[in-house]
Amino acid sequence: MSTPIETPDAGAVQFFDRQFERQVGAADYALNPFEQAVLPFLHGDVLDLGCGLGNLALAAAARGCRVTALDASPLAITDLVGRARAQGLENVQAHTAELRHYVPARMYDSVVAIGLLMFFACDDARGLLARLREAVKPGGRIALNVLVEGTTWLEPFGSQPYCLFAPDALSGEVAGWKVLVSRHDDFPAPNATLKRFHTLVAQRPVAPSSRTSSR
Repeated sequence: MSTPIETPDAGAVQFFDRQFERQVGAADYALNPFEQAVLPFLHGDVLDLGCGLGNLALAAAARGCRVTALDASPLAITDLVGRARAQGLENVQAHTAELRHYVPARMYDSVVAIGLLMFFACDDARGLLARLREAVKPGGRIALNVLVEGTTWLEPFGSQPYCLFAPDALSGEVAGWKVLVSRHDDFPAPNATLKRFHTLVAQRPVAPSSRTSSR
């Protein structure tokens, strides 16, 4: 397990570092509702992009998955590495990474991006989603969670570009795949604002057989 130093994406790192510091201080490592929803569908080699403190990554590793966990926050990755070591989970590789333009180096059985894509301009978000989709092995799964239109809680974005997805945009991005989970959730947010999420898990079709029928 190693943590090479790379240049992290600057988008919302400061906002999340404040949140991570609170969670680490309180030892609050519970899975959020979206992570709970997707965990049962993760298997094999897993890429968790924007893993945060790695609660989902560690839970997947504890179930036998081999996890590559990437985040832009050195604070989060340092904490994740320490917890993985303390739990004896050698099947987790955790690194800092620039996420906006990330290109997976190989294919995975499961690809995860929970609460990540909305922190980029829409063109960047769609480009990253396309690259993640292509990194899913035939028969593998992608697990996504984004804020959608109707969200009025914009504090995390500050002055940075962001993307609120159309309510069913994720479904369109996996057209032809088998949808295993699709749920919309509303949560109250500070100052009488609203967070509206879409969570989706979809399975990529298995590649057609290369065998041809003889006449």
